Amino acid sequence: MLLTGGLKSLLPHVLRRIIRCNRHSISNTSGMAEGYKQANIVILHKSLADDFEKFCHANNGPLPLLYRSKPGDWKCPSLSSDSDIRTDCPQCRVYEHGAFTGSVKSLKEYSEQLKDMVTFYLGCSFSFEKAIQNAGIPVRNVEQECNVSMYKTAVPCYSISTFCCNLVVTMRPIPESKLEAAVLATSELKEAHGAPIHIGDPGLLGIQDLSKPDYGDPVHLHPGDIPVFWACGVTGVEAVINCRSPLAFTHSPGCMFITDLKNDSVTVGSSSEVPQVYCISQDPLHYSMVSAEATQKIKNLENLIGIDPGDRGIIHLHRPDELLKACLAISHARSVLITTGFPTHFSYEPPEENDGPPGALAIAAMLQALEKDVAIVTDQRAMDLNKKIIDDAVQLGILKRPVPLLSYQRENADSALRFLCENGNRRRPRFDHLIAIERAGMAADGNYYNARKVNIKNLVDPIDDLFLAAQTIPGVTTTGVGDGGNELGMGKVKEAVKKHIKNGDTIACDVEADFTIVAGVSNWGGYAIACALYILSTCEIHDRYLRKAVGFPQLLKKKTWLSALPSVTKVISRGPGSCDLLMGRWNQPLNCAQSLLSHGLLVTLGNSWLTSIHTVFRLSCKGFRTI
Repeated sequence: MLLTGGLKSLLPHVLRRIIRCNRHSISNTSGMAEGYKQANIVILHKSLADDFEKFCHANNGPLPLLYRSKPGDWKCPSLSSDSDIRTDCPQCRVYEHGAFTGSVKSLKEYSEQLKDMVTFYLGCSFSFEKAIQNAGIPVRNVEQECNVSMYKTAVPCYSISTFCCNLVVTMRPIPESKLEAAVLATSELKEAHGAPIHIGDPGLLGIQDLSKPDYGDPVHLHPGDIPVFWACGVTGVEAVINCRSPLAFTHSPGCMFITDLKNDSVTVGSSSEVPQVYCISQDPLHYSMVSAEATQKIKNLENLIGIDPGDRGIIHLHRPDELLKACLAISHARSVLITTGFPTHFSYEPPEENDGPPGALAIAAMLQALEKDVAIVTDQRAMDLNKKIIDDAVQLGILKRPVPLLSYQRENADSALRFLCENGNRRRPRFDHLIAIERAGMAADGNYYNARKVNIKNLVDPIDDLFLAAQTIPGVTTTGVGDGGNELGMGKVKEAVKKHIKNGDTIACDVEADFTIVAGVSNWGGYAIACALYILSTCEIHDRYLRKAVGFPQLLKKKTWLSALPSVTKVISRGPGSCDLLMGRWNQPLNCAQSLLSHGLLVTLGNSWLTSIHTVFRLSCKGFRTI
């Protein structure tokens, strides 16, 4: 690549003249005309133009449309003053019936065919390089004097007519300490692809080897760098290949058309437009993205559920941002396994307390609304009880459909792995995320204790095995929800449990979850997860990140998500001292529910979700008792 200081600082019209005269051998334009917009090029027959424009609008992350020409028009007056697309790209590609037939430096020999063709100018990530540098972030490919790395992914674009292909991305190594700065610098530059669509392990996009890009050059990561992926306009090249047009042209990847338009500095407005980055997995490495506004709502929610009605010292177990990170991980999951059940009343039938199952159903209802697969695993002795609860919840409209109910039994050393993965293959997990809510957790001595130090091991199946096995399966994350430290997943805070919780030395759960949500009542944690998932789903920044900036925003489904939220309309009216099976154990939890409402984090619905689910537990679980 030829990249001299002179070419780097030249104005766009001068660079275009140099390219037009073929005075220099320019293999890519990264780093040139700093601060000016560059464009990907797609040239198609006019009969395909309307469909391709729709394809661009449907996938505006990789294909932000800057300008569409009229048939036979080789200029783009809104982008440049004196351009000719036939000569002003350093190199173009020729495709016939989808097959690449060669590269050319000029399209003049195709002038007759171009009279019936339309040129599309699409935004390019080279345009944001100056903004990244201004934020103190290195541009590694410019440092290494090479093209960017571009990769085909396994992410399908939204298809329009004959235009269908998978997303193509660019990878830029970013120092870990600069991740959020890189996201912030690019998020509002939507005509240059905007914010990244993935941060972390390339395998999550279906990219097997970073050293073998499909287009461009391999760019080497420095120690401490994280691979960050942006949607790429070369997606248009893949669309051209797949549509198999008799004749089409594109730029050669990396050889962009340079416009006269400057990248104006953009000031982020409201907190809903400010992106924040959180690590949600180390194996594989995976970061997620969310707006500052949504983050604050979930943090407020986390603080509200941390009220300690029994003054048991749970404030010492709290770890900030665990609710947010857990729900980000759940939001990325396709399939979730939930477990609950704490048989603390060992001398009664059934021995379960009422805390836990209602929160589990609240989570399940939201997961169904979000179109995720969800199943519940419970003790074999409690299968009939839980089946009745689920059936009644479906009949009352709390659940859209029955939740598969599973039982786990330890038969050999591989039982947990075979339960979680197809044929025990760690590369084929059945579930992406496990949630334990008010589930009896195994202590260090292998027993299970209630808060009074009574050993209830004979009533509990070893579901902890699943959480231990999940630690060995890449891509599977776990969450534990509890209110006393003896619940499954609380091993992450076991030292605090031993120090601050009554009988903690004996009852503390020894099994860790990746994320630990501590609440005054575990059910509150379940409601908080449901509400936080709703908040994330209605966050435009998170929605775009989830769908990789292809397709359309999912906010049209908001009413469905809203209908799955817990409601407290009639529960609050039950009065002081009432034992409510869903919201908690006495009146103070109801005050917490009112606080949630006042913060806009729970929504009151006409169908009175909580009242309905309360009826389920009153009818189906007559033996349920509070702790």
